[in-house]
Amino acid sequence: MTMTVELASAMPAWLPNGARLYLRHIEGGQSIREIARAEGCHASTILRRVRRIENRRDDPLVDEALSRLGHPDHPTPVQETPPMSAPIRTAPSHAPNAASAEQTLLREARRVLRRLCEPGAILAVAPEMEKAAVLKGAVRIAVTDRTAAQAFALKDWIACARQQGRVGIYEITAAGRAALKRMLAEEAGGFAEAQAGFDAQPFADQHRVWAERSVMEPGGAEPRRLRVNLAESPLAVLARRREKDGKPFLSPDLVAAAERLREDFELAQMGPRVAQNWDRFLTSGDRGSFQPEGGPAEGPRRARDRVAAALRDLGPGLGDMALRCCCYLEGLETAERRMGWSARSGKIVLRIALMRLKRHYDETYGGASPLIG
Repeated sequence: MTMTVELASAMPAWLPNGARLYLRHIEGGQSIREIARAEGCHASTILRRVRRIENRRDDPLVDEALSRLGHPDHPTPVQETPPMSAPIRTAPSHAPNAASAEQTLLREARRVLRRLCEPGAILAVAPEMEKAAVLKGAVRIAVTDRTAAQAFALKDWIACARQQGRVGIYEITAAGRAALKRMLAEEAGGFAEAQAGFDAQPFADQHRVWAERSVMEPGGAEPRRLRVNLAESPLAVLARRREKDGKPFLSPDLVAAAERLREDFELAQMGPRVAQNWDRFLTSGDRGSFQPEGGPAEGPRRARDRVAAALRDLGPGLGDMALRCCCYLEGLETAERRMGWSARSGKIVLRIALMRLKRHYDETYGGASPLIG
């Protein structure tokens, strides 16, 4: 028990929970059932987490980190490194307490992971090196402590891509990119929610990919620039909502119809007129009089015809809502405000529009979507 207490007190705050449980079982000697009772979960859950960490010990940095953290009273011996032409500049040292160690790790992560995001950048480390180097081709663009690289690997921010002799080549993972976006968002201060004490904004920003779109508003002379999140559409948000009976608000076939409309819309914008005025398809006049200009390839022209046919079938109102939410990627609140509708009415109109859109695709294509283009 004394060994377990000493080991738990020596674990850093940044250590992932799975690695913490692994060290308590392997190095601390606690049984799986004992840890499960302390954590308030089933023993099989602890066993899966322990095995997951054990399977990662093939990674040299992960194995070194677990060995070092499992024996805090036996520090890793410092190995001599060959002389270098230029001194290595590292971050200034701080007092050896938990808060400063975690802040140092986050500061190193922001610096090193940002470099690893560059195209062709890798992290190289060898057994005789006490530093890990970030290389881009033959140029060294960053250097960090070996212990920091071990922490990155243990947190699954980097992964060993290959071994070149005794040198391990590491690349940034998807989890590392998400963590970097979260840390940069926290560093920037977030938005009003963060200022009010709500700290979920940085975690949401790591899944967002911001971009701008050109949208021609009805009656407008020039296209407007809208800021949208390409990583998630309003349909994806609604698809996760459920009714009182547990059924999803939007069924998978409705989401598929919406994605079909969005794919055709994206393909149709490949023509010379990127800021196409799609309001021509929604006016109450003669919609069949519109003819696309000559010049675009056959695929974009057919996609434009498919979008025009779908929006003509939906008609004004339903077509407007489908166009704004599925193609422009506007949020429901924004679409309701632009259409002059009452709050919380947009999602009902959108579901009706998607039902009508699905029926249009079923009647036109026999229930099977044609190939794009």
